[in-house]
Amino acid sequence: MENMSFKDKNIILGVTGSIAAYKACELAREFIKSGAEVYVVMTKNACEFVTPLTFQTLSKNPVMLSLFDQIDDWKPEHISLAERSDIFVVAPATANLIAKYACGIADDALTSELLAFTKKVVIAPAMNSAMYLHPTTQKNIELLKKRGVVIVEPEEGELACGTEGVGRLASLNKIISNCEL
Repeated sequence: MENMSFKDKNIILGVTGSIAAYKACELAREFIKSGAEVYVVMTKNACEFVTPLTFQTLSKNPVMLSLFDQIDDWKPEHISLAERSDIFVVAPATANLIAKYACGIADDALTSELLAFTKKVVIAPAMNSAMYLHPTTQKNIELLKKRGVVIVEPEEGELACGTEGVGRLASLNKIISNCEL
């Protein structure tokens, strides 16, 4: 992995419902090994691929699943977490998450957290080629880029659906190198 230091940095790791969600476990480990404190926010669909307990065990922090999770301080947790974190990484990011973020839809913990976050955001898409190349997805990605969001383009190769094409989650090295603060 990259020899990058995130010492004393707080990283929010957003995980969405993509088969590549299992790779987010290793990404969390790499951030932690580099000195970061990692806070995971998962969508409901992400929990179908990897359990919150896995991320809680790796990060040694509670995993945010809902806007109505127990609050540890006087502020709503999604605001408090956004204020004390240095970078927000969403890996993998589905077409659904990208569309919601581009349109400002905040209907779950992850999208609400993203809209409350004002610092560096890195998004690593992972999805079927047809979904990734769809004009709407491409338009949403371009809009996010114009807003300063770092997009770590997916790679080409064999996809979970059995086809070949663009849509594989970028390598962890590539994601981490795009997270430099």
